[in-house]
Amino acid sequence: MNAAVPGLTIASEDIARDPHFRHLSTIAGIAVDLRYASPNNFVGRDLYSPYDCAWLHVDAAAALERVVAWLKERRPDVVPLVLDAVRPQRVQQELWDALAGTDLRMYLADPQRGSIHSFGMALDITLLDAAGSELDMGTGFDDMTDLSHPALEEGFLIAGRLSEEQVANRRLLRAAMLQAGFHGINSEWWHFDCGDRNLVRQTFRRVL
Repeated sequence: MNAAVPGLTIASEDIARDPHFRHLSTIAGIAVDLRYASPNNFVGRDLYSPYDCAWLHVDAAAALERVVAWLKERRPDVVPLVLDAVRPQRVQQELWDALAGTDLRMYLADPQRGSIHSFGMALDITLLDAAGSELDMGTGFDDMTDLSHPALEEGFLIAGRLSEEQVANRRLLRAAMLQAGFHGINSEWWHFDCGDRNLVRQTFRRVL
């Protein structure tokens, strides 16, 4: 699939008028801190302005509401914090270019294939405690080291590089997300896709 297939793309400025997308402000019970809309990211600058990227596809938004409901029932002391939602194709390309010539590109989807973020069907997310502080997950968002890899957590726990509390916090986040229909990945504890990646790429519209 090429970066722009006629009929399967939408411009960033047109999202607000499209019924297939829903703004994060309409989802009760979450907090939002879009890291790529500020300098607080590995590139060190705002990549989203002038566009508002606090959007999800309606399917992912509904799944996020299930996350909220599940946590309210089982852990009312924590709140989901959305770190990234829809990520336009142009921003995915900028991130890809920023890591040119490094092994760190393994942490990004090739823009030609397309990040599920660019379809509004992926979330980067963590949890806040009752005081509004992020739960300790062992690393921060976009930490591009093995310590961020869910697939390696058990080994790091045994080796003492992750604590019981840090792993428990990650497991809580995963439990909340997986029961709602999201799928995690092996290399980033904060990233979750909604739905089958191949189906999303083939049938959903990519935000440019």
